[in-house]
Amino acid sequence: MTDLYQSQRAMRRMRRQAMDRGVVAILDVGTSKIACLVLRFDGADRFRDAEGIGAMAGQSSFRVIGAATTRSRGVRFGEIDAMGETERAIRTAVQAAQKMANVRVDHVIACLSGAQPRSYGLDGAIDLTETVVSEHDVAHVMASCDVPDFGEGREVLHAQPVNFALDHRSGLIDPRGQIGNRLAVDMHLLTVEADVVQNLLYCIKRCDLELAGLASSAYVSAISSLVEDEQELGAACIDMGGGSTGLSIFIKKHMIFSDSVRMGGDHVTQDISKGLQVSLATAERIKTFYGGVVATGMDDREMIEVGGDTGDYEHDRRTVSRAELIGIMRPRVEEILEELRVRLDAAGFEHLPSQQIVLTGGGSQIPGLDGLASRILGQQVRLGRPLRVQGLPQAATGAAFASSVGLCLFAAHPQDEWWDFDIPAERYPARSLKRAVKWFKDNW
Repeated sequence: MTDLYQSQRAMRRMRRQAMDRGVVAILDVGTSKIACLVLRFDGADRFRDAEGIGAMAGQSSFRVIGAATTRSRGVRFGEIDAMGETERAIRTAVQAAQKMANVRVDHVIACLSGAQPRSYGLDGAIDLTETVVSEHDVAHVMASCDVPDFGEGREVLHAQPVNFALDHRSGLIDPRGQIGNRLAVDMHLLTVEADVVQNLLYCIKRCDLELAGLASSAYVSAISSLVEDEQELGAACIDMGGGSTGLSIFIKKHMIFSDSVRMGGDHVTQDISKGLQVSLATAERIKTFYGGVVATGMDDREMIEVGGDTGDYEHDRRTVSRAELIGIMRPRVEEILEELRVRLDAAGFEHLPSQQIVLTGGGSQIPGLDGLASRILGQQVRLGRPLRVQGLPQAATGAAFASSVGLCLFAAHPQDEWWDFDIPAERYPARSLKRAVKWFKDNW
């Protein structure tokens, strides 16, 4: 895990440089839109001094001083497909946000969806030489975790301790300074396809920007959309984007599982385009204005005018009933939700004390989706809107901006880097690979 900590430390250095300047950009590279927010921090000096852990570690207050979105190009399933097109789209969004903020930005913190995330639950334990737990002991116990062989071509995106146990006391957030004989840790490790990350890094470099942090969209969407009780007691956040749908499960304020389904709102649009034989732009407009997943008797009578693009007015002017439109949309939405249910079952979601599900992301705005989701997923489902962030324009406060807002909070309250001290370089052979939720069942 040593190389992982080195790359995280390099990003942390970049982030400190950005904090010293007091300005950093947030970049959400999605399949349907690219969003850029420029943040101004006023707590840069506190960021350097804060060495603690937990919610107050390295907090900085910030405000959004620039915001821009542009239609995404060259991205499929949340992954870069055409480098040149994505580069141009990123440049467009960043330049527009810089212009609004009236400041030049060199550092960006980005998030990515797709990349086929996989979750691992790791555990490790050591006997303490001294009775008081030191930083070295924490580093040592984290290094003692059995890192699974997650295969060639994958790299670690998040590695976070989710629980410490000292002798028989479990559920500790920070064991340093406490007295005991044996220290154990449970960690959550999230790996993604290395090529997808490298493409994003290369694209950002080509835009003359430095990467100061990288996070999973599913993770940051949950940070902005789950309320504190949900993060504490157990909840799943489903982030429905254009090209992929991310899933993350939180308990005790930590992400313990993440996955994604390679389908999203764009697939619904494509189905409408094929079903009604209209262009994608027309299909998107029809979906936005008239879409839904639950048909009532009224919908047979509500007619939608469908315009075409051939230029032949008589041929182009058609009407379809809203019930027909719902009949096209619903099967795809059901398919996405069924896939998510499989992922939730695999994670052992039913073992959590609270099983709230929160839907967010641009694709979550289809009317009736929450009711359909609670039928298929069998849980309480609510629609989530991201938290209010100071200075954020009204246009960027909807569910489609959950990951952008979450990335702002991630930038202001860095979590992965709490444990930023030298991890011993010993590599332990990978023996056990435990289910992400198992530590929770054993300890609470």
